[in-house]
Amino acid sequence: MGDNDTTCGSEVPTHVAIIMDGNGRWALSRGLPRLAGHRAGTENLRRIIRACVEFGVKYLTIYAFSTENWGRPREEIEGLMHILEDVIDKELNELNKEGVQLRHIGRLERLAPKIQEKVLDAIALTKNNQRLVLNVAFNYGGRDEIICGIQKMIKEGVKPEEVNEHLVDRYLFTAGVPHPDLIIRTSGELRISNFLIWQAAYSEWYVTPTYWPDFNKEEFRKALEAYTKRDRRFGGLSATVADNPSHA
Repeated sequence: MGDNDTTCGSEVPTHVAIIMDGNGRWALSRGLPRLAGHRAGTENLRRIIRACVEFGVKYLTIYAFSTENWGRPREEIEGLMHILEDVIDKELNELNKEGVQLRHIGRLERLAPKIQEKVLDAIALTKNNQRLVLNVAFNYGGRDEIICGIQKMIKEGVKPEEVNEHLVDRYLFTAGVPHPDLIIRTSGELRISNFLIWQAAYSEWYVTPTYWPDFNKEEFRKALEAYTKRDRRFGGLSATVADNPSHA
């Protein structure tokens, strides 16, 4: 895959999105506090970012904190905010050096002003990088994204007859980013969890029982290999059936 690794074929997904699930269960299975799992998950993200660059993935979207996560215990929320701030402080320069462009999807308003400022500074610093676009979904919800887009359309006086799929795309947090080709969910749960519900209409899904902190480069490779074997039809017929109707 990519320039450095061709073992999985050439059909590498342009955009991979990941629901990084299982941090808490990973920690509890080891007798550790849940926050230890979140820190381990953050460490793993560094490895997956490098793997994306190596394998030729151009866009990576990670589900870091949902609009529903505010219902978790206060101590856990405060810990997650501290981890976000810590990651920006420690990893930003290295990510910038590696050509990673950081983007935020979701609403920044509910975050502390200090964290908002750091996120915006990180976006500004890396805006011209092209090696990998990393979308960090923090305080993000798929329904909230659509509501936000509708509100903007109304404020800007968009007429009903002007609304189509392309216009809606432009009003989403992910405007300008191709829809995900592959969505990976770790920990084995079979739920969308309010993630990219518009953009994922024709995405391929890959679910693994592996907890996110253990989802290493080799596990990621397996997901990409599985993707290369999929027949993406986008509501139409497969290439085989289209070429030979007798197979329908």
